[in-house]
Amino acid sequence: MEEGEYESVLCVKPEVHVYRIPPRATNRGYRAAEWQLDQPSWSGRLRITAKGQVAYIKLEDRTSGELFAQAPVDQFPGTAVESVTDSSRYFVIRIEDGNGRRAFIGIGFGDRGDAFDFNVALQDHFKWVKQQCEFAKQAQNPDLGPKLDLGFKEGQTIKLNIANMKKKEGAAGTPRARPASTGGLSLLPPPPGGKTSTLIPPPGEQLSAGGSLGQTAVAPSSVGGATMSWPQPKPATAATADIWGDFTKSTGSTSSQTQPGTGWVQF
Repeated sequence: MEEGEYESVLCVKPEVHVYRIPPRATNRGYRAAEWQLDQPSWSGRLRITAKGQVAYIKLEDRTSGELFAQAPVDQFPGTAVESVTDSSRYFVIRIEDGNGRRAFIGIGFGDRGDAFDFNVALQDHFKWVKQQCEFAKQAQNPDLGPKLDLGFKEGQTIKLNIANMKKKEGAAGTPRARPASTGGLSLLPPPPGGKTSTLIPPPGEQLSAGGSLGQTAVAPSSVGGATMSWPQPKPATAATADIWGDFTKSTGSTSSQTQPGTGWVQF
């Protein structure tokens, strides 16, 4: 045991009973029913400590903490601690006095929960000891540890669906086209092979042969000695009358109402 190792406490139980056990006659195990359970030889406190890889079961006085007996445990389960065959609350431990003398005594707990904690504390300690031994072996011989094989086995293949990957990337990178709003005006292209629309002149004007608006006749008028040109409306033809309908009548009435008066300002 190294000098730098410290002692840790694994479990403490305030009440434990000690029994004298008869010698084991057969190899079938110890039975607590053969003990005098109503007359324990000693009662006190139990403490499990660990120093390095060895655990110690210490029986101490409840008040003063004086050590009554101690059982070093270097392996569990093993001969240092054995369970009885007829109960889960009683155990047989091997105590030592430090001078090489050993003896087997029986211990028991009044509560099954205390017996369970006693058993689990020893199991956890030696599980930790086993892990530490494995880590030490791996540190000394790293090649002995299991290696992670990431290579392909013979005949093993993988399949990558690149088309779906590209589709997902394109869908994530390009924004979706917004649908045209119903409130706005959308212009539709002309149908193929359709005729070009002709320009319809307003009332009083005529289209020339080339499709351009013709000049209206101008009637000269003199107001206060100054000669001015005033456009004279032309009578609507049958074609324009059919196209404009009532608008021609309203336009004609309007134009007749808006005849220039005689109150012009002299320049």
